[in-house]
Amino acid sequence: MERRALGLGVAMTRSLSSRSGFSLVETIVAIAVLSVGLLSAAAVLTQGIQILTSSPNDVTANQKAAEAIEAVFAARDSHKLTWAQIRNVHGESGADNGVFLDGPQPLRLAGADAVVNTADDGDVETLTYPGQDQRMGTADDTVVALSGYTREVRIRDIPNENGALRSVTVDIRYQTNTGQRAYTLVTYISTYS
Repeated sequence: MERRALGLGVAMTRSLSSRSGFSLVETIVAIAVLSVGLLSAAAVLTQGIQILTSSPNDVTANQKAAEAIEAVFAARDSHKLTWAQIRNVHGESGADNGVFLDGPQPLRLAGADAVVNTADDGDVETLTYPGQDQRMGTADDTVVALSGYTREVRIRDIPNENGALRSVTVDIRYQTNTGQRAYTLVTYISTYS
């Protein structure tokens, strides 16, 4: 019986020595996997911060595109513009003879016709942000010119509709820290108000 106990002790000693810890290869693999995971998390965090910082610009682009569309519908409904005028100056044919300027234009205030991207537009639009007190209408408000933005209004006849239906596409482009961004809004307008 004594021999059996001695045999168990030797087996147990061998078993413990083979489980003494991680090998160098296992440690390097674990560090590599952990590094890839941390770098991926850092990349996601960086992209999230970039998106978060561009969010106010995205909202501005969205609003300015919607304002342009609303102005076109309002001009049609109020008869400020005739149906023939609701086109680009050059447009598809090269001589559409409408009032909307072709190509990207600076974001300017609407002129007397109350429609943006026409020849009578005024100064570059501005936005007012609250200052340190986070209240609008106080002395510390910040006014920012939207000089880095462009807006293009494209109005095209829809085929097979006898000129009674047109698409209105508004493209807003602006520069951010990560490059140029764009927002496009498309709708349709008919001769009937």
